[in-house]
Amino acid sequence: MGRTNPTYRDQLGSIENEWSEYRRTLRRDDQFIFDHLFVYARDHADAAGNLNHSNPLAPVWMAIALEQDRRITELEAQVDALTDE
Repeated sequence: MGRTNPTYRDQLGSIENEWSEYRRTLRRDDQFIFDHLFVYARDHADAAGNLNHSNPLAPVWMAIALEQDRRITELEAQVDALTDE
């Protein structure tokens, strides 16, 4: 028997489709950034699928926050290393 509920990856694809009009009106540079945010969401899709949250956008926002915080931490470490020299 097949699944009765869509997978999180299916839901994420639907979310991307829903936001396509918004994406299309962004400047080209911003479109690249927008697309990259969905890469973050796809990278965390396994965890989001296990969560099975009632609002499929909630794990998207969390994935974006996690990845941006990770990047900030990396950049802060690089700045600290440069200032210690």
